[in-house]
Amino acid sequence: MAVKVLVVDDSGFFRRRVTEILKSDPTIEVVGTASNGAEAVEKVSALKPDVVTMDYEMPVMDGITAVRKIMARSPTPVLMFSSLTHEGARVTLDALEAGAVDFLPKNFEDISRNTDKIKRVLCDRVKTVARSMRRSAAPATQAGPRPTASRLGAAAPAASQQAGAPARPVVYNRGAAKHKLLAIGTSTGGPVALQKVLTELPANFPTPIVLIQHMPATFTHAFAERLNRLCKITVKEAQDGDRLQPGVALLAPGGKQMMIDSRGGVVRILPGDERLNYKPCVDITFGSAANAFGGKVLAVVLTGMGADGRDGARLLKSKGATVWAQDQASCVIYGMPMAIVNANLADAVLSLDDIPSRLVEAI
Repeated sequence: MAVKVLVVDDSGFFRRRVTEILKSDPTIEVVGTASNGAEAVEKVSALKPDVVTMDYEMPVMDGITAVRKIMARSPTPVLMFSSLTHEGARVTLDALEAGAVDFLPKNFEDISRNTDKIKRVLCDRVKTVARSMRRSAAPATQAGPRPTASRLGAAAPAASQQAGAPARPVVYNRGAAKHKLLAIGTSTGGPVALQKVLTELPANFPTPIVLIQHMPATFTHAFAERLNRLCKITVKEAQDGDRLQPGVALLAPGGKQMMIDSRGGVVRILPGDERLNYKPCVDITFGSAANAFGGKVLAVVLTGMGADGRDGARLLKSKGATVWAQDQASCVIYGMPMAIVNANLADAVLSLDDIPSRLVEAI
């Protein structure tokens, strides 16, 4: 079945180019376009697309207001187009909080050149979002009931579990050794998930935290500022040489890699390696944490597409560390956590709602 898309933008040129790019994929059908937010809200109700691509700055009704109305009337996955500026980052974060699933940089030059890369990125993102939403909306007879935390001592999910199937949840054994670092990795859906987790941690949270969120360089500073404003703990974009401190969360800067110094006291910020798909990369930070702290790490993998974090989690587990994964039912995209579960690396599979309280219990 083709993925049905509604394209929303006040620029006629941009609407045409996005439509042409999406139509180049035979598995995608553009069912309509809209030139402002109010028109988008009406067309979502009438056309029932699987995914909406949405601009922010539009006449009559802006993109964030349109997202809120769509989520209230006809909940539909929305992919925002964002400018790569500090203001664009702020607006995009507002849109994600309003209910948008993900975002892509709005680059007129790339769209105009009609590069194969922009075609692949846009079409793949639309299809991934649509697949994830269809799976999360499947009846319980197909996808299984929503997982809930079991009692202590339950077995870890089997590695042979089929992709997309909900994992059998377990919870962390509080009798384990005290953790010296909390490391959280995430991608699509991560900004809202991280906000949910971090805002519920107390100001006296006793363990240093490192955060790895797939995000452009111009976004991470704005995201750290937003989290710091909302949280009781301190959140800041990491800088080279920052010390790990209790109750302080260091967010890996976009376009770079964050590593834990082998002596365990500071973070190192290194240039992004072009050979790596992700900058920042969860595997890189997790791996360095394993070398620095061994089994004294609690790593959490939240919502996101792909499998970043799996190799780093495997190294952490080899050192005796603890790894948690977000459950399918509460993920925006069940990709990164599923990779952890299917590799039999998860000590716990938890709903997003349960993770903050479990962290307080465990640390």
